[in-house]
Amino acid sequence: MAETNGGPARPGDALLRLIGNTPLIPLHFEQERRTVWVKCEFLNPSGSIKDRLARTIVLDAESRGLLKPDSILLECTSGNTGIAFAMIGAARGYPVAIVMSDRASGERRTIIEHFGAKLILFSGKGYQEGIEITRRMAAGDGRYFLPCQFENPLNAWDHEHETGQEILRQLPGKIDALVSGYGTGGTLAGCSRALQAKYPDLRVVAMEPAESALLAGEEACCHWIEGIAGGFVPPLLRGLKIDEVCKVSSPEAIEMTRRLNRRFGLLVGSSSGANVAAALRQAMELGKDAVVVTMLCDRAERYFSTRLFERATSDGQGG
Repeated sequence: MAETNGGPARPGDALLRLIGNTPLIPLHFEQERRTVWVKCEFLNPSGSIKDRLARTIVLDAESRGLLKPDSILLECTSGNTGIAFAMIGAARGYPVAIVMSDRASGERRTIIEHFGAKLILFSGKGYQEGIEITRRMAAGDGRYFLPCQFENPLNAWDHEHETGQEILRQLPGKIDALVSGYGTGGTLAGCSRALQAKYPDLRVVAMEPAESALLAGEEACCHWIEGIAGGFVPPLLRGLKIDEVCKVSSPEAIEMTRRLNRRFGLLVGSSSGANVAAALRQAMELGKDAVVVTMLCDRAERYFSTRLFERATSDGQGG
């Protein structure tokens, strides 16, 4: 990956240096008598883990001369990657066009457009249709640069050499399990490679919605967990040895997200709640001294219009 330091400063260098090196903190669940370690990716400048991917791909493309003064960043995304590219495009001086399902929350659309990016909505049901739209657009106009987040090996590379290494520095003792959902698969694939290089016995657990458990051999269907399980198994997960698939239902994810919001003061989105629900389940299975790590993927403000912010029927459970 190209570095932001060394040589003459470029627009956006200071912003790019804010990405990554997020805290890793313990959450103690008194009721379950277990602790889960969470990587606070919602503290990245645009509010999600996808800042890492966007930074790495843009810097690599610049270093190889793939981004020209008239280049346009074009990507299909459910929201967070689009927000990340829109932010970096604004800071770096590149126009950005984002292809997104019209089912995406209005907040995500607003944030992307507020960064100055162009939003192209489609009415299809999954990522594949949006990806095909970007490919047709790029074939007809050489100015478009496609990051291709779902298949770009830099996605997993970044998490192996950046996120995973941060976890190892921040948690020097033995790590028993890594738990993560998947959208592109980059986080799960990259971090597991980094951690298994030091701890070969690390347990790799893929979290996925119970309503759309493709890795478990079931059919894709609707769920409420934003930003994961786009209706297909991403290429970046091919060849990855997954020890367990943990299915988390949408209501369970929402319940845990509200618990994180109200008992731990962490205003994160539903994929974070789903990750923690799966990680806590893993900690219960492995024993009280097990060290289980997962991700808090993004901030909750982009989900005000979703089920997460519907009036709760209960005040949540204890910490």
